[in-house]
Parts: sequence; C-alpha cells; structure tokens
Amino acid sequence: MLSGTAYLWVKAVHVIAIISWMAGLLYLPRLFVYHCTVKPRSEASETFKIMERRLIKAIMTPAMVLAWGLGLFMAVEGGLFSHGWFHIKLTGAVAMTGAHFFLARCKDDFAGDRNTRSEKFYRVINEVPTLLMIVMVIVVIVKPF
Repeated sequence: MLSGTAYLWVKAVHVIAIISWMAGLLYLPRLFVYHCTVKPRSEASETFKIMERRLIKAIMTPAMVLAWGLGLFMAVEGGLFSHGWFHIKLTGAVAMTGAHFFLARCKDDFAGDRNTRSEKFYRVINEVPTLLMIVMVIVVIVKPF
C-alpha cells in the first residue's frame, strides 16, 4: 500500500499520461485530414508520414502504456473494481485503446500510400476520443453509481 503522498504522485503522472495520450488521439486524425489533401509520395505527404509516425511512437503509445499501467495500479490499490462508475471508466479506456490501435492502422495505410478514407471520415472520427473523454471524466468526477 502506498502512502498518501506517493499515491498522489502516481495519480498526477497518470493524469499527465492521459493528457498526453488524448492530445495525440485528437491531433492524429487532424493530421490525417490534412494528409488526405496532398498527393501520395509528394514532399508534403512524406512530411505528414514522419509526423504521424513520431506522434504514435514517441508520444501516444508510451503515454497509453503509462496511463494503463498506473491506472490499473491505482484501481487495484484503491479497490476500484467493486464500483459501478469504474466499470464505465474502464470500458471507456478500452474503447480509447481501440481508437488508438485503429488510428495506428490508419497511419500504416498512409505510410504505405494505401489510404482510402476521406477527409470527412477523419473529421468525424476525430470526435470519438472527445466523446469517450467526456463520459470518462464525468463518471470519474461525479461517480454517479
């Protein structure tokens, strides 16, 4: 069992990891919107490919792993699995992870010049992490059940 101060440090790093992960989940589809507007193999396309790859590898995936690791640690330490609100939060985290891996596949399609989705698709898909985040924040803060 962690001391109160140590637990707060774990929680702070967890929140920082979530913010970093969310930033990537919101920014990557926006990059895809712009990437759709340039010709494959053009200089701009190659620049987008580098940006997308670095965003996933250097920021999003490490932040996701850290958020999951610290989140599960806190859930076990705090006995949160018995709370109804936590199950909704956990479901949201699983859905967010699904969105992460879907966007990683989209990045691979762009990297191989195989993207078939439209600019509009990426504008719409950009809202999914936002909606998940709203639900998760509400259940964590309000704890409705």
